Amino acid sequence: MQLQTILLLSGGWTQALQLLAALSVLILLHEFGHFFFARLFGTRVEKFYLFFDFMFPFSGLLNFSLFKKKIGDTEYGLGYFPLGGYVKISGMVDESMDKDQMNQPPQPWEYRSKKAYQRLFIMLGGIIMNIIVALVIYIGIFSANGESYLPMNEMKYGIAVDSIAYNIGLRDGDKILSLDSKPVKNLKEFQLSILLRGKKNILIEREGQQQTITIPDGTIRKVLKAKGAFVDLRCPVVVDSVADNSLASKMHLQHGDKILSLNNEPANYMHLFGLAKKNQSGKDIELTFLRNDKDTLKANGFLAKDSAVGFMMTMPDKLLNFQHYNYSFAGAFTRGFSYTWEQFEFYWLQFKLLFTSKEVKASESLGGIVSFGKMFPEEFSWLKFLNLVAFVSIILAFMNLLPIPGLDGGYVIFLLFESFTGKKVSDKFMEYATTAGLVLLLALMVYANGLDIFRLFKH
Repeated sequence: MQLQTILLLSGGWTQALQLLAALSVLILLHEFGHFFFARLFGTRVEKFYLFFDFMFPFSGLLNFSLFKKKIGDTEYGLGYFPLGGYVKISGMVDESMDKDQMNQPPQPWEYRSKKAYQRLFIMLGGIIMNIIVALVIYIGIFSANGESYLPMNEMKYGIAVDSIAYNIGLRDGDKILSLDSKPVKNLKEFQLSILLRGKKNILIEREGQQQTITIPDGTIRKVLKAKGAFVDLRCPVVVDSVADNSLASKMHLQHGDKILSLNNEPANYMHLFGLAKKNQSGKDIELTFLRNDKDTLKANGFLAKDSAVGFMMTMPDKLLNFQHYNYSFAGAFTRGFSYTWEQFEFYWLQFKLLFTSKEVKASESLGGIVSFGKMFPEEFSWLKFLNLVAFVSIILAFMNLLPIPGLDGGYVIFLLFESFTGKKVSDKFMEYATTAGLVLLLALMVYANGLDIFRLFKH
C-alpha cells in the first residue's frame, strides 16, 4: 500500500513538474511576443515578469517579487502568484492599473502615443508567439518522426466498444464504413466528428451485412463524463516477448502465441484480455492459446492479485497495416501549418460545445490547474511532452483571443473599433472595462479550480 501511494505521488509530481515547466516556458514566450513588438516600435517596457508580483487581479495588494533585476529601462522578475505573467508597457491600461502614469501627458515612448496598427501588433504579439511556438514544435515532430495512422478501411478486426457504444447498438468487430454518408479517415476523426461536430448516423458492416446505427440524444454527455474512448481499435493478443521468471515463462508462452481465453473468459483481443485478467486476479488460471496458427494449447498457473501475466503484447502497428509518412523539411513545414490549424479548430469546437450543446455542462467539462496537470502523462516522454506544450500553446493563443477586457482579445476589439471609426476609446473607459474583465477572469478561475477541488474530494 505504501509503495502504491509513493508511485501515485511520483506520477502526480511528474505531471505537476511538466505542467509547471510547460506553463513557465509558454508564459515567458507569450510575454516576449508583446515585449518584442513593443521594443520594435520604440515603446518602453517597464516590467517583464513570470508570474504576478501582486495578488492577481488586485495590483496594489501584496506587492513583492521572488527575484528582480533591472536592465536598461526594464525590470525583469519572478513573481509569487503563479497564474500567468505580464509585461508592463508604458502608457497602457493593463493588469498593473497604473492610473498615476495615465494621468500624465502622453510621452513619445508610450504605448498610447503609437499608431493604431503598431498597438495592434503589440497586443497580438503574445498570440503570434504562441502560434509560432506550436508551429515550430509540430514542424520538428513531423520532420523527425513523420506521421502514422491506421486508415479506417485497414481495421480488419473492426472496433472494440465500451458499454456506452454497446447500448447505442454497436458491437465488437463492427467495421465502420461511413458517418452521415461520408467516409472517415481514421478512428480519431470518427470520434471527434461525433463528439464535436454532432454527426449522428453510422453505417457499419457486421458479419457481411450493412446497417445504420443512429446515435441517440444524451450519448455525447455520457461519453464526456466517462472520459474514455467509447469506440477503440480491436486488436488480437499476440505474445511478443516473455519476461524471465514470470508466470508467462512458467506457462512456457512463446513469441507469436495467440491468446484465446483466460479461465474460459474470452481474452483474444486486447480489451477483453485486460478485463479477463482483472476478473481473475488472485486466482488459479487456465490460459488457452494458439501456437503456429494450428495447435491449441493450455497452461495453468496462479495469477497473483493485481500482478501481470509477464509477457509483452505485439503492438498494433506490427499486426495492422498502419500508414506511415516521412516528411522532407518542406513537407513537415506544410504539415506543421495544417496540423496547427487542425488543433486550433479542435479546441474551438470544444469551447463552442459549452455554449451550443444541450449535452455539455460547464460543471462537468470545465477544469482548472488540476485538470490541466492531468493532461500530462505520469511517465515522462519528450514526444508526449512536446506535443502537449504545442497544444497548450494553442490553448493560450485561443483564450487570449477572447474579446474580454484584460485579455489581449479585449484590447484588440478596442483597437479595431478605433481603426474603423477613427475614434479612440477613452483611458477612463479602458480602466473600467479592464477592471471588470479582470474580475470576471478571477471569478472564472475560482470557479474552474473550485470544480477541480470538488472532484478531488468527491472521488
